[in-house]
Amino acid sequence: MADTDAQKQENRIFPPPPDFARNATISGMDAYKAMCAEADRDYEGFWAKLAKDNLAWHKPFSKTLNESNAPFYKWFEDGQLNVSYNCLDRNLENGNADKTAIIFEADDGKVTRVTYRELHERVCKLANALKSIGIKKGDRVVIYMPMSVEGIAAMQACARIGATHSVVFGGFSAKSLQERIIDAGAVAVITADEQARGGKHLPLKAIVDEAIGMGGCDAVRNVIIYRRTGGNINLVRGRDVWLHELVDKQPASCDPEWVEAEHPLFILYTSGSTGKPKGVQHSSAGYLLWALLTMKWTFDIKPQDIFWCTADIGWVTGHTYITYGPLAAGATQIVFEGVPTYPNAGRFWDMIQKHKATIFYTAPTAIRSLIKAADADAQVHPNQYDLSSLRLLGSVGEPINPEAWMWYYRNVGRERCPVVDTFWQTETGGHMITPLPGATPLVPGSCTLPLPGIMAAVVDETGQALPNGQGGILVVKRPWPSMIRTIWGDPERFKKSYFPEELGGKTYLAGDGAVRDEKTGYFTITGRIDDVLNVSGHRMGTMEIESALVANALVAEAAVVGKPDETTGEAICAFVVLKRARPSGDEARQIAKELRDWVAKEIGPIAKPKEIRFGDNLPKTRSGKIMRRLLRVLAKGEEITQDVSTLENPAILEQLKQS
Repeated sequence: MADTDAQKQENRIFPPPPDFARNATISGMDAYKAMCAEADRDYEGFWAKLAKDNLAWHKPFSKTLNESNAPFYKWFEDGQLNVSYNCLDRNLENGNADKTAIIFEADDGKVTRVTYRELHERVCKLANALKSIGIKKGDRVVIYMPMSVEGIAAMQACARIGATHSVVFGGFSAKSLQERIIDAGAVAVITADEQARGGKHLPLKAIVDEAIGMGGCDAVRNVIIYRRTGGNINLVRGRDVWLHELVDKQPASCDPEWVEAEHPLFILYTSGSTGKPKGVQHSSAGYLLWALLTMKWTFDIKPQDIFWCTADIGWVTGHTYITYGPLAAGATQIVFEGVPTYPNAGRFWDMIQKHKATIFYTAPTAIRSLIKAADADAQVHPNQYDLSSLRLLGSVGEPINPEAWMWYYRNVGRERCPVVDTFWQTETGGHMITPLPGATPLVPGSCTLPLPGIMAAVVDETGQALPNGQGGILVVKRPWPSMIRTIWGDPERFKKSYFPEELGGKTYLAGDGAVRDEKTGYFTITGRIDDVLNVSGHRMGTMEIESALVANALVAEAAVVGKPDETTGEAICAFVVLKRARPSGDEARQIAKELRDWVAKEIGPIAKPKEIRFGDNLPKTRSGKIMRRLLRVLAKGEEITQDVSTLENPAILEQLKQS
């Protein structure tokens, strides 16, 4: 589709299909507006009713919201419950015991189906196994696993005994894993021998050994290993144990540990604008409530649905919309181990056809790469597959450009499936601004309106509301149940990062820019306002990548910026000054490759710069500040029109432009 066509499409509005709207959980804009009005009228009452109606409480709460120590808000604090009980036991009690909970498709195409009864048994056995090695309520357990039923069971087992899990994405390096183990104070690591992705076996246990060998992980008493591939691994006597050997001797029932509503369910690390990753801490009750409500509202989940979220459990999307939300809703879901392009780029469409998926939730990066693949090879175009089972599509991780939205809507949804373009963050726990498929008229490229109870606004740097049509900073004016509770072990950083004094200290700063449409009030996210890049929907701190580059013996200085990328949304561009003469030609290419590999080892492959440019220096003010805004212009290949008179070395811009 040409750019002019894409621009025209931005003005198109797609109302919900009448049949969809008629049967939807929230049907029509009047129903949506009534819910928003109810939240406005009695905010605490609105949330209290939802929490009482949707969650199973061991001890009911009497206090809804405690704002006495803002911004450290507490929700339902005197209530007690168990997240695993709400996800599994409730389904045994309400007639779902023999319903398929998970359809697992391995990288090689092998399919395993697991019922709620079987999943409950697996989780109970693993929970008992964890208890047998001394893991208890309040302990932290790091999970470094492939996409698998075992990975989900490990998370649920931790929740069952009140241990706080911290899942680390299987693509992260040993150093990244070590940092997270140390910061969380983990007493155990659950991992696998290897993971299978795209026809290859990739090490996991070896990376755990390397991470622990770096030092500082003294709290780790046990490493539990799931045998996925049968690859050769080293077993450390007294520390390492096979998952199957530990689990086989355990009883198949495990009473849940009833925890306080505010008990930390998990810590999930996300990149910040400083080098150190932030441990986002989420509660038990508030988080689970929102995971379940958004399944009902955004995805309009029905008992007969086959739900498929393509994320990895290493990211928050995999937490909320694989491990917790679908199970709490009693849904049947597809869990996929592999990658969308193996054995060919028709894998997603083949799986939708084979498993009769009804709801499909994926990232714009995946959509854009599959558009490219379909253009190159007609055999993997979605129109070659029977996708008639689909009734709803979703997009997650970054804003979806209108052109990709239209392709998705036309070629995958065949113009009959609403597309829910969901805006949210690791810190929000679940969707914040998103269309409701049975209510909201859709506009390609816009995440439309906040969910009921979410008081979102666009403000300037002083916190003053901006008129529709004027871009500014996205904030949320009132606390909500699934919000981040703190940064693990760093309350001051939590306040500074999310509730800055400039905005009054009680307003949540999303860290994204946004603009509202003058007529509809619809929100469009315009990108990060801090030094955080969004690469394929994954947040990467520029400081983190710069620190990794400078740690290399060759590098004197580095500055990292983002540049637009057709496939990944944003690509990493690094400007590097070496400790020796600036290289050129083959030598520059060789060093650039070495530095990419170095960053992959330090952080993980997702952090590898797409482009590395070498200079004799970086553009700096006379006070020594690197002018990153100029580097962003250079990275995009645009001409610099800004005033550069404050630069100490303006000639360097020409060099960096050409390198």
